[in-house]
Amino acid sequence: MEKLVIVAIGGNSLVRENGRDSVKDQYEAVCETATHIADMVEEGFSVVVTHGNGPQVGFGLRRSEIATEIAGMPSIPLVNCVADTQGGIGYQIQQALTNEFAKRGLNKKVATVITQVEVSKDDHNFLNPTKPVGSFFTLEQAEEMKTEHPDWIFVEDSGRGYRRVVPSPKPIDIVEKDAIQSLINAGFVVIAVGGGGVPVVKTDDDSYTGVDAVIDKDFATSLLAEQLNAETLIITTGVSRVCINFGKPNQKALEKITVEETKQYVLENHFAKGSMLPKIEASLNFLESNGKRVIITDPESLKDAINEQAGTHIYAAYTPCLQSAL
Repeated sequence: MEKLVIVAIGGNSLVRENGRDSVKDQYEAVCETATHIADMVEEGFSVVVTHGNGPQVGFGLRRSEIATEIAGMPSIPLVNCVADTQGGIGYQIQQALTNEFAKRGLNKKVATVITQVEVSKDDHNFLNPTKPVGSFFTLEQAEEMKTEHPDWIFVEDSGRGYRRVVPSPKPIDIVEKDAIQSLINAGFVVIAVGGGGVPVVKTDDDSYTGVDAVIDKDFATSLLAEQLNAETLIITTGVSRVCINFGKPNQKALEKITVEETKQYVLENHFAKGSMLPKIEASLNFLESNGKRVIITDPESLKDAINEQAGTHIYAAYTPCLQSAL
């Protein structure tokens, strides 16, 4: 039985620099990432891919706003925009991987599952939205939009204008987990929980309804890894290894650490709240459930990282192998 690895790809890694953010540019970035994922499949691992969609949701919301302003078309709710980008990015990854497998002569099929992720309607984030989404607006534009959407909340963001903020509730269940497991069992590489999943809440009659919110993709990926009983969770980011004392003369790259050591680094405030900390917290959630190992690295290092030659490896506990490496 192939070892199951869950790989989370950041939405920002699919947007190229220097304004190269067209759909074509995104596909080129996806194709590059697909080669690194295919390396792991070629090594004999069973792989599930998740991905972010932050920039893409922003683009989609802006297109909707322009269409509403110019042509009077109905605006697209955030929850639908999350689903749309999940499908669009999933399609690109699915095609890129299918083509890469064919190029390598690998008999592997790929499927994308549009994934709903349950959140609690009592989550405190619904009372205190803090996640910025979409474009920057002037105060006048923000006030005008609030007249049409009285429940929307705007905040001033870093002196650059006003942005809408939405809830970012914690995921509590992956609705399509059984479908994902069935595809894994059938030998598919599965793309799922895109953008953290489409946020839904369960009603009193056990039906689901979508909500305008954004789920952190690393927390959703961690939950998926837990529910699929994966052994390894890989979270990709912009650096090959996590560092403590980042940006200081005594900066140190972390190679192999345990949960307890990681918690101590969190207490010492080594990880930035808006970037690395959520990845570390998601890693700890997975390792404190049933996970064995988390790897944090950049997409280019995936093959080396899975073979313990790159990345930061966080383990549930000391093992003789880990002890000798420290």
